Amino acid sequence: MERLVSKSKFKPRSLEYFRQIEESGEEIVITDHGHPVLKVVPYKAKPAEVLPMLRNSIKKFDEPTEPVGEKDWEAL
Repeated sequence: MERLVSKSKFKPRSLEYFRQIEESGEEIVITDHGHPVLKVVPYKAKPAEVLPMLRNSIKKFDEPTEPVGEKDWEAL
């Protein structure tokens, strides 16, 4: 859920709004003359999205010191 707040109301009470956002997770949209211009949202750390993409992408070599064959080279 998001709440609309004008710039003139947000400016003097910004720290109060920041605390509310931290506690409730509510989003605030800052307006200028009735038009939305900014959105203040709580920060959410994203889990490592890279790991699922890398899973099963590593090729296992039984003899890592041996030269790579041409057909295996394409897989790399």
